[in-house]
Amino acid sequence: MAMTRGDLPTRYLTPEDVAELLAVPVQTLYQWRRKRTGPPAFRVGRHLRYDPAQLRAWIARLTTEAGAA
Repeated sequence: MAMTRGDLPTRYLTPEDVAELLAVPVQTLYQWRRKRTGPPAFRVGRHLRYDPAQLRAWIARLTTEAGAA
């Protein structure tokens, strides 16, 4: 897997990739998507994909919110 700064791949990520990076079950990602609380994703046909840059931004927002609480 090609990596960028911040240890995220340079290609679009599958739900399995994101689940592994976040150390959560894939099912959790699907639940977050239904609740609209998880990282933003998009569909390529019937396949769900995550943009590494958007994933990084989502993580940054979570850490910023956690620090403000």
